[in-house]
Amino acid sequence: MGTTSIRRRGFLKASAASIASIGVPTIVPSYVLGKQAPSNTLRIGCIGTGRMGHGDMNACLRSGLDPQTRAHIVAVCDLDRRRVEHAKQQCDKIYSDELTDRPGPTIEMFEDYRELLSRDDIDGVTISTPDHWHALNAIAAAESGKAIYLQKPLTYTIAEGQKLVAAVRKNNVILQTGSQQRSDRRFRLACELVRNGRIGKLQTIRVQLPTDTGTGNDVAMPVPEQFNYDMWLGPAPRMPYTEHRVHPQADFSRPGWLQIESYCRGMITGWGAHMFDTAQWGHGSDDSGPVEMEASGEFPNRGLFNVHTEFQAAGRFADGVKLLASSGTPAGVTFEGEAGSISVTRSSLTAEPGGILREPIGEDEVHLYQSDNHMQNFLQCMRTHEEPICPVEVGHRSNSICVITHLAMKLGRKLRWNPVTERFIDDQAANDMLDYEHRKPWTV
Repeated sequence: MGTTSIRRRGFLKASAASIASIGVPTIVPSYVLGKQAPSNTLRIGCIGTGRMGHGDMNACLRSGLDPQTRAHIVAVCDLDRRRVEHAKQQCDKIYSDELTDRPGPTIEMFEDYRELLSRDDIDGVTISTPDHWHALNAIAAAESGKAIYLQKPLTYTIAEGQKLVAAVRKNNVILQTGSQQRSDRRFRLACELVRNGRIGKLQTIRVQLPTDTGTGNDVAMPVPEQFNYDMWLGPAPRMPYTEHRVHPQADFSRPGWLQIESYCRGMITGWGAHMFDTAQWGHGSDDSGPVEMEASGEFPNRGLFNVHTEFQAAGRFADGVKLLASSGTPAGVTFEGEAGSISVTRSSLTAEPGGILREPIGEDEVHLYQSDNHMQNFLQCMRTHEEPICPVEVGHRSNSICVITHLAMKLGRKLRWNPVTERFIDDQAANDMLDYEHRKPWTV
């Protein structure tokens, strides 16, 4: 997409017109054309079967048992052989327990995601790899014509996100961002109430995120025999192996890479991708973003772990609405207006005055996209080829706020952002940080 971007509806219209004018067919998934007719079972591959990968795999498996969605996992992929074998065993057991009237699917194991994507009988994939791998995995999946469920944050950099948006639209595939709060009734209702003026004119949005803790051990260790560590590093610089750099070998507890900046930007993208997404939804700026941001963060010496811990940020949208973010608990979003406020977390929805929550949304008012199950929404959209609740552009814009805030922390100055061109204004140093030099051959 270079240095410019097109708003979502314009992008779709422009793409369709361009394709029609030159007569070039788009890639249409096999299940739409009839090779896997919509009445038949969707075939899914899972790329990344670690901590989040197992969760997404299980969600896909369970949702796929529903006769209305009907999908089976037929392939699992991970760079750690223990994890991919565990994933296959888990799927085999659940299918054996649940499909008592027929045999379950044959599940193939892969180490290299490109080999899984080369199977033309696979209709879609879940991607739950470390953040620095998201763009490579997802762009390759789009180019192979697969529908995609991609864990948040969408990509590691804004430039990668632009390229992924272009790849998804060029190849006409479905992409669901794993921002599952959009499929939570509390978050939808909060945003609907704000969008319909129940708190008066919106003035401020406050976002609160958890804080990373702990120390990483950087002492080099032998690479486990069953783990392809060099490929795991992928586009990131070559570094000595230590278990704290990647994931635990004994269990599926929180991996160390979540606190190492070469692979993840920390809580600002980890939880920020969720909460800034809610801020965007309630503000009504899914195809845009703030126009300025300043932030400060603490980066204490924690050994191998080097992402921010505590942080504070202050931004502004073009309409004057303030966007304030900081460390704290519980993680959530508060919308403040002239006539009241609404706060939402994963366990609560409150308002001041409280009667706001009891006001029904009228038939002619704003009603947001309703989904009650994020994975099921993805599978349903695979069948209908309609947009899922959190498509690629939405995931990209929410993640862009996270990345902009992180860059403001690192640079220590206010950044002015143009959400149309997706470039910083009069700040070449900041624009140089919209991407990084990927280690060959892992380039996008």
